[in-house]
Amino acid sequence: MSIPEFAETSGSPQPAPAAHSQTLSRGIRVLEILADTDKPMSIVELAAALDVHRSIAYRILRTLEDHGLVVRDPAGLVRLGARLAALARGVSRDLQATALPVLTRIANELGMTAFIAVLDQSEIVTLVSIEPRQAHATVAQQPGTRHPLNRGAPGIAIQSGLGAAQWAALGHAETRRSEAREVADLGYASSHDEVIPGLSSIAVPLVVPGESPASLAVVYISSLHSPTDIGAALTAAARTIVAGLR
Repeated sequence: MSIPEFAETSGSPQPAPAAHSQTLSRGIRVLEILADTDKPMSIVELAAALDVHRSIAYRILRTLEDHGLVVRDPAGLVRLGARLAALARGVSRDLQATALPVLTRIANELGMTAFIAVLDQSEIVTLVSIEPRQAHATVAQQPGTRHPLNRGAPGIAIQSGLGAAQWAALGHAETRRSEAREVADLGYASSHDEVIPGLSSIAVPLVVPGESPASLAVVYISSLHSPTDIGAALTAAARTIVAGLR
């Protein structure tokens, strides 16, 4: 059992501020930068993004490379490594395992990419996604994709389930989306052109005890299904997922 360090004061001993590892923080930031880009990056580009000397960036990358979290191609460009996928499978493992067959069914029935998004501080992160087997055009929604909470149907659906204290704890400068109040009446949230130009999304809240606030959503270019029908299908799917976790 570790003994907390105390700063010297004239009164009662007070816990010293927790020290943060700058190197670890930078390593995590490298992974975030690579996750947000659509192409491999050079060490020079990563050093610039981190605002550090190239030698520091190189040492960080070597450590991440040793653990399989990043890889370099023959040209020296860096991308995320396969080890991250293995680590990601452990995140909300039961939820992912239960949701996969349901997402697969919804994706194929509706001809849309179906996914679960979870709240991560002030952003929405895709936890797991499935693309339909047969469709003229599909939209890739890669796990780990993130966007602001105040943008898009998945975020609106999640906002609809947050209490006042939960919303205040997020420290948002923006007010809650007015559409979040309509989710209870409509049964779903919808958006168009908000996250990716030209794409539409419909989402419903996914409330799983012990898990971060989440939503079940689809994203698509166009559809013959009405938003009401899509919302009803997602609501039923969300119930199936929750029931499967009990």
